[in-house]
Amino acid sequence: MTKQLNVGMVGYGFMARAHSNAWANVSHFFDTGYRPVLKAAAARNVSKLRHFAEQWGYESQESDWQAMIERKDIDAIDICVPNDLHAEIAIAAAKAGKMVLCEKPLARTEAEGKPMVDAVEQAGVPNMVWYNYRRVPAVTLIKNMVEAGRLGQIFHYRAKFLQDWTISPDVPQGGAATWRLDVEAAGSGVTGDLLAHCLDTAIWINGGITSLTAMTETFIKERVHAETGKKQAVGIDDAAAVLARFGNGSLGTFESTRYARGHKAGYTLEINGEKGSLAWDLHDLNRVQFFDHSIEGAQRGWTNILVTDGDHPYLGKWWVPGLIIGYEHSFTHQVADFLDGLRTGKPAAPTFRDALETNRICDAIIASGMSGKWVQL
Repeated sequence: MTKQLNVGMVGYGFMARAHSNAWANVSHFFDTGYRPVLKAAAARNVSKLRHFAEQWGYESQESDWQAMIERKDIDAIDICVPNDLHAEIAIAAAKAGKMVLCEKPLARTEAEGKPMVDAVEQAGVPNMVWYNYRRVPAVTLIKNMVEAGRLGQIFHYRAKFLQDWTISPDVPQGGAATWRLDVEAAGSGVTGDLLAHCLDTAIWINGGITSLTAMTETFIKERVHAETGKKQAVGIDDAAAVLARFGNGSLGTFESTRYARGHKAGYTLEINGEKGSLAWDLHDLNRVQFFDHSIEGAQRGWTNILVTDGDHPYLGKWWVPGLIIGYEHSFTHQVADFLDGLRTGKPAAPTFRDALETNRICDAIIASGMSGKWVQL
């Protein structure tokens, strides 16, 4: 029999909408044994909360997330608020015996994330962090092909995530819209916001990173704070470039910036091995580029794989071959895996402990950017 799972959402912004859409639609396509119900949403801004909750069909609203956590009719807490609030909410939810799902990054730093890991593990509650790019079918296919040995020994992993929305000095820091530019709220800039996605995908596909060195830069040193109206120093990194070594002997390069004019969400990755190469671009997210060196002569070259067939990851649950899916489906896949993990007892990754490793790497990037030195992990 299908079990009902009551979801409590903390937040009402971009990610809360992406997650709500996933919770609302997953049972229409995936048979996980659970039927999520949008039970309650919580936020301090009551008017915005009301609009969000009514638009997405939440049954009730709470102006205090603590009150929602205390409710007996809530099974899972989904955290979609700025990074500085993750730890307090997650720890409280775990202590209340709730399942906990947290938007990435897990925390602002590894030190802040460690008590969160301890809390969910001590309470024994299911937990997961929303690194959704793992669930893009084309990216999952790349993971499967690497695991199957299609590339042989891996030599290089490279990824970049480029944006351009902070180039103007008139963009403020802090506040509901631009908290990602406030170091107190975000913890870091592009490293925790954008590179964290690249790093999570990289260690999932290619294994752990053992050492790295980084350059970081803050191009605009002062910005007006949205809440105080006063100019103050900017503490986050606007750009980062990283050289890394993986445990399997391969080299990694990672780049992220919000100062790449013309780029809105330019996430790409490429992997080079002895037998071939694989590449992916978020702007064409249903395709994998594959170079197979075993093909002889004039037919050797890059192959364009349209990832829409029923035997591709997740696609058998959607439409017929040839019909593409979008960004929002990656979140639905993550919910489906989380619910399936509840059914099987095998937790869906990344768990809080898995995501703590990404925080550790992000900390190393920030430290190396400040010191100019290699950091051993």
